[in-house]
Amino acid sequence: MTMAALLLASTLTVMAGTVLTPVVATIRDDLGVSGTAAGLILTAHGLSLAVASPLVGWTIDRWGLRTPMVAGLLLYGIAGGAGLFTTSYPALIASRFLFGIGAAAVFAGTTVALMALFHGPERDKVAGWRSTAIGLGGVIWPLIAGALAVLSWHGPFAVYLIGIPTAVIMLLAMPDVPPAGRGAKGGGTFALLRSTPRLLLLYALSLVSSFLLYVVIVFLPQRFDQIGVDDPLVIAVITASISLAGSVSGFFYGTMRARLGYTPLLRVALALWGLALLIGAFADQPLLLALSAVSFGAGSGISVPALAMLTGETSPAAMRGQAMALSGTANFAGQFAAPVVVGPLVASTSITTGFLAAAVFTGLVLLGLAALSLDPAPAPTGSPTPEPESPSEEGAAAGSNRS
Repeated sequence: MTMAALLLASTLTVMAGTVLTPVVATIRDDLGVSGTAAGLILTAHGLSLAVASPLVGWTIDRWGLRTPMVAGLLLYGIAGGAGLFTTSYPALIASRFLFGIGAAAVFAGTTVALMALFHGPERDKVAGWRSTAIGLGGVIWPLIAGALAVLSWHGPFAVYLIGIPTAVIMLLAMPDVPPAGRGAKGGGTFALLRSTPRLLLLYALSLVSSFLLYVVIVFLPQRFDQIGVDDPLVIAVITASISLAGSVSGFFYGTMRARLGYTPLLRVALALWGLALLIGAFADQPLLLALSAVSFGAGSGISVPALAMLTGETSPAAMRGQAMALSGTANFAGQFAAPVVVGPLVASTSITTGFLAAAVFTGLVLLGLAALSLDPAPAPTGSPTPEPESPSEEGAAAGSNRS
């Protein structure tokens, strides 16, 4: 039941803005706001998520996992679902900012829970399942929202209400895992980065992955339009194929992680992204462009669990909540930066040039990663186990392994 609750909560992280995409234009017209103001409905939560993430991570490290997770899910459901009844733009934007705070708790909490509750090969297996769940959420929730959008622009906001029953399930299913650093002074964000500078590399890769993803999400539909494919349903299906391909590759993540290790998996992901961007730059057939989406999604299905697990295993247990929350900040910074950085280049040249520039950038990152190994160093033989094997063994572990 705990695993089911975590997988369900994980699907919520991917639909923060995508479920509203079909109704942005309608909201703009109905509320009488500009296109830029309407676009903030999709991005406002990203700003509050990025800003609130360090504080959310600190609460997880300070008070344990269950309370911040349940509170975050409730806020996710209530603030997200407020759009069902909101009729003014300021109130809608305010609810989106509050929603971002709840999403920050869900984003960080699901990964910290996975690290706390599962160990060894089982952790890799569940991490792959989580990647699959995220991919399926990226397909299912937007489709449900699209169906509700037929009724009213308020309809898609109902999807966010799933956060409320998920909070109840989490309250009943989540073990009371105490904070790993109880009784210790873990410090803040700067102390974390000073003590574990390798995290900066992982955050940079998280930012790169989100940056490249949104280059594809923003400009691939425009590339299809250039070759005469402008049916919204076709574009929606192709965009959803990114999530579906990630769901499939994530299912096999545990096996690939056991055979290859983290760093080779990230190299494979970067190679798939580079291939996707090159196809997007040069292909002029719909099927080949669809392969671009599939290739990118397959890479994301590998990178999402690999980066999450690497970040969790690299960070000190007492500060894992803050470490995972900062990963969320990096992800949403990448999402925000993609259209800001690549958009002007595309506007002044072409979409092909934008994709090529992104592909060259991906290649440079891949070359840099070829000279690095991000895998955590193995623990010395005979050293104490840093974590109990399960929450129920916390007391026994504290009396033996940690004595």
